Amino acid sequence: MGDGARSGTLHNRVLAVLGPAIAAGDYRPGHVFTLDRLEADFGVSRTVVREAVRVLESMGMVVSRPRIGVKVQPATAWNVFDPYLIRWRLAGRGRVAQLRSLTELRAAVEPAAAAAAAVRASEAGRARLAELSELLTVTGEAGDLETFLRHDIEFHRLVLRESGNEMFAGLGDVIAEVLIGRTVHHLMPAHPRPEALRLHALVASAIGAGLADVAQAAMRSIVAEVRDEVARLAEREGEPPTPWDG
Repeated sequence: MGDGARSGTLHNRVLAVLGPAIAAGDYRPGHVFTLDRLEADFGVSRTVVREAVRVLESMGMVVSRPRIGVKVQPATAWNVFDPYLIRWRLAGRGRVAQLRSLTELRAAVEPAAAAAAAVRASEAGRARLAELSELLTVTGEAGDLETFLRHDIEFHRLVLRESGNEMFAGLGDVIAEVLIGRTVHHLMPAHPRPEALRLHALVASAIGAGLADVAQAAMRSIVAEVRDEVARLAEREGEPPTPWDG
């Protein structure tokens, strides 16, 4: 393994500890790390520490200043669409709050994207959505969650992309992290609910037939089911409901 690859592996190890800790609030805004302290804590070189800090800076989580150190920034400065940050938040104490905000984002975007895709999607895109809806049914009924997740991510990415709106398409990684997080953290049933499978098939058929209103309503129902799951999770974990949880 070359020095570059080894350095990359080490800086990822630093990120895997430091990023989630900051995301979880273990280090409050204003907390200052020194490069010397980080080197000692992780047993790595100054170069590795700087690489990790650069990544965190690009996410708005810290700011590095000469002769001061690495200062933790308030959450309002963070790039909340960064897939790493979403992953860290879903793995931490703020999981329910992160799921709520992501589901609200999905409710605002995905139904509109489905409606747009019904009007703008390519023939190849419509055909692939139909294929994916069938694959989701097969893998969902079989309880093959790993393969189901892969198809589900492709399905939702494709709806966003086929909407013809580059801003919607740019949220593909965000939606993927939500779907991955629900599976990784065991928030999915062993067998996806038949209603969810039916709704995905309805979205695909409506987009295929150019029925914007139907596609929008079906996607809205998919997200509403997720909203209900988040509300149940909040209740189990003792978090107060919000007006949005209804």
